Amino acid sequence: MPETGTHEVDLAIIGSGGGAFAAAIRATNLGKSVVMIERATVGGTCVNTGCVPSKVLLAAAEARHVALDATGRFPGLSTSAAGVDMPGLIVGKDALVEGMRSDKYLDLIADYGWELATGEAVFTGTAEDPALEVTGADGSCRRVRAAHYLVATGSTPIVPEIEGLDQVEYLTSTTAMELDEVPESLLIIGGGYVGLEQAQLFARLGSMVTMVVRSRLASHEEPEVSRTLRGVFAEEGIRVIPRATVSSVTPDRDTGEVVATVTGPGGQDTLRAGRLMVAVGRRPVTENLGLGSVGVDTGARGEILVDARMATSNPKVWAAGDVTGHPQYVYVASAHGVTAVENAFHHTGQQIDYTHLPRVTFTSPAIAAVGMTDQQAREAGLRCECRVLPLEYVPRTLVNRDTRGFVKIVAEAETGRIVGITAVAKDAGELAAAGVYILSAGMTVDQVSTLWCPYLTMAEGLKIAAQSFRTDVSKLSCCAA
Repeated sequence: MPETGTHEVDLAIIGSGGGAFAAAIRATNLGKSVVMIERATVGGTCVNTGCVPSKVLLAAAEARHVALDATGRFPGLSTSAAGVDMPGLIVGKDALVEGMRSDKYLDLIADYGWELATGEAVFTGTAEDPALEVTGADGSCRRVRAAHYLVATGSTPIVPEIEGLDQVEYLTSTTAMELDEVPESLLIIGGGYVGLEQAQLFARLGSMVTMVVRSRLASHEEPEVSRTLRGVFAEEGIRVIPRATVSSVTPDRDTGEVVATVTGPGGQDTLRAGRLMVAVGRRPVTENLGLGSVGVDTGARGEILVDARMATSNPKVWAAGDVTGHPQYVYVASAHGVTAVENAFHHTGQQIDYTHLPRVTFTSPAIAAVGMTDQQAREAGLRCECRVLPLEYVPRTLVNRDTRGFVKIVAEAETGRIVGITAVAKDAGELAAAGVYILSAGMTVDQVSTLWCPYLTMAEGLKIAAQSFRTDVSKLSCCAA
């Protein structure tokens, strides 16, 4: 294997996703030399196989669903939707992804001037003197030495241990977005955000979807979320089997279907589907990096163990994004990357605080939350008071002719300080964004209930929910202040 010498830089980054780019941009702005090492496609999960492509297809499915549903919702309208050209959808999705990868990733490398190296990076040396060996696809090998290293290798779908799974051509959230046809039927294992989004996506494109869920839908959120989504999914023909597991799968060679054995509260059952998708979460990508050889500790799930400064057990090695096992959002990864660089080169002691981290699942209606759930607040020792506002009390939803959902506020009983907000609603992510500011400012329900809010907006739901702590909102006029 040819050796091409040693490259000396201030910062060597393994990975090229959101956390890696945020770190590289910050380090370059500080005048530091940077090399970014990527073994596959530049851009990481978000732009290539995660946020961007999934939301493009969700938007397409939403458009088709609205066309099919509008006649019933809006008197006087007559609409229809033809079949789905799945290859056409995929081509359009790929074009957008390629454009964003070019504009927001590849072009930025040239603009900022750091080096992009293509190849597999492995730590070598010792904990006191770590280095990277980078092996290119052509077999070339180079050594990279840096003052600091950042591991931002992301995550990949978990493949559960199910008997017979290796005998079927199962889908993940990545491969599902490359299908050339809409499955006639689809069985999804998992009820988290990936499973929820993929279930509604394919149901709206025309698949008969069944979900097998270990506990309940969106089990980490308020129980009202699960109940609401169960109703929405039932209306859209999505079957949900809660408190159940798939113990085995086998291919039916005659029909091409997957046959799954499901165990639930009622005993065992057999399900058949044209395609099977596993959506039980994602795991950090840390294998074959040589982390142990340079004294970087990892956890039970393979995640790199970091403190709030994004420092690992090796003072020269930092980590950012999904590889840390922390909340898997691209905006978290970006914050990690910047924080790591500030601490590595400026020793600022900057720390990541997840207290007011917003979380969104892009179903329709969407799920969004910020702060604590009712249960989390009680477990933290807070005496809380909660209100759940059905969307029928939010004028915007009446105009939209879609009142499915709610806004829930969790507040301290003594002070009225808001500690959690959850919403299931159209554009609920916008409510979560407003919720970040409300919680960060330590606002009370009385303050939110008396502030200005534009009429006929979804954000008005936050104000009305706050008013419900002191007022019977069913007695308010439609535009009461």
